[in-house]
Amino acid sequence: MPLHPSDLLSSTYQSLRRNTLRSVLTTLGMFMGVAAVTATLHARSISQAVIAAELAKRDAPQALVGVAWVPRRERIALKAEEVEYLRSRLPGLKAIAAVNWVGSTNALFQGAEADPEVLAVSKDFLATDGYELTLGRSFTEADYRNFHPVVIIDQFLVERLFRGKNPLGQRIYAKRRPFTVVGVMPTKERKSEPKGLILIPLAIYSAITADQTVDTIQVRPQELRNLETLGNQASQLLKQNRPGREMWDFTNAKDILEQQKTLDLASQGLTVVAVISLLVGGVGIANVMIASVTERTPEIGLRRAIGATRGDVMLQFILEAASLSLVGGIVALTTVHGLTLVVADTFKLPYEFEVSTGAIALGSALLVGIGAGLPPALRASRLDPVKALHAE
Repeated sequence: MPLHPSDLLSSTYQSLRRNTLRSVLTTLGMFMGVAAVTATLHARSISQAVIAAELAKRDAPQALVGVAWVPRRERIALKAEEVEYLRSRLPGLKAIAAVNWVGSTNALFQGAEADPEVLAVSKDFLATDGYELTLGRSFTEADYRNFHPVVIIDQFLVERLFRGKNPLGQRIYAKRRPFTVVGVMPTKERKSEPKGLILIPLAIYSAITADQTVDTIQVRPQELRNLETLGNQASQLLKQNRPGREMWDFTNAKDILEQQKTLDLASQGLTVVAVISLLVGGVGIANVMIASVTERTPEIGLRRAIGATRGDVMLQFILEAASLSLVGGIVALTTVHGLTLVVADTFKLPYEFEVSTGAIALGSALLVGIGAGLPPALRASRLDPVKALHAE
């Protein structure tokens, strides 16, 4: 009759305890493999967090496309409507906007003044540049359609002009014209000292200047790795739309892209090492299980003779392999987590343990351990009880 689960577990424990040194060495092999896997996952997680933190300080990754100046050739300017032309033709696009750089201007509010930069933007600029408003609202379709004199300002300008007052609904003067503040956005990190930033609807700027052209079109990809490709595609499409036009394109996160490529290569290298380490650990478990089957052949015959089924025998050897893997995996996961905490604290790196990391590490350990122990377990279950009892 089949063994009771408690008897099966007890038998597994006694078997592993009987060969303590061999069990410890086998567990050590699996420890190295799982440690390599866990370290790889932690390194990838930390690198992604570092890149995300760096991106949060600056404008969202985007490609800027503009018309190049060519001597003795007519400059064919961009039009705001070409935003929609690109939107329907660019795969992997997250957001797109047209922008005119108005320049620095004098901004006034009740005696306080500043010299911020002014950008005239289309309605999706905030999504394209990665801004999230801290107060108020973004520009609406009605603002563009009805030429509302509204602005969004950054936090630096709020502190410089309003000095603790609520800026929403207040009227400021920029370029000697009145504008109503409807939103506040954070001040992004710049290489130079901040001066403040004002956004105005592109429709208002075009109406004031009677200029329907735009300086640049900004495109933001769904995936960072597609940034350069998206910029090149936008440039080529705009050239096709107006034959004879020469374009330039620029990405604002080239350093981040290079950093990510380096980290991806390092991660791939670590992954190869982790896989090899796991396979070595699996080979160690397979060798131990094969040796164990050979040594315990008479024991297997005796157990079969007193009623143990083939399934009992196979399950015990699989449990032994799984136990060695699981113990090695848990110790490796705990050790690498502790070391990662120390390194992250020392170098001020963003680190938070992820449940998925633990699941992948322990899952890979069990998968390799059970896979390595299955052939010896099948061999043990197929032994003839009579021949096994007479084996020396």
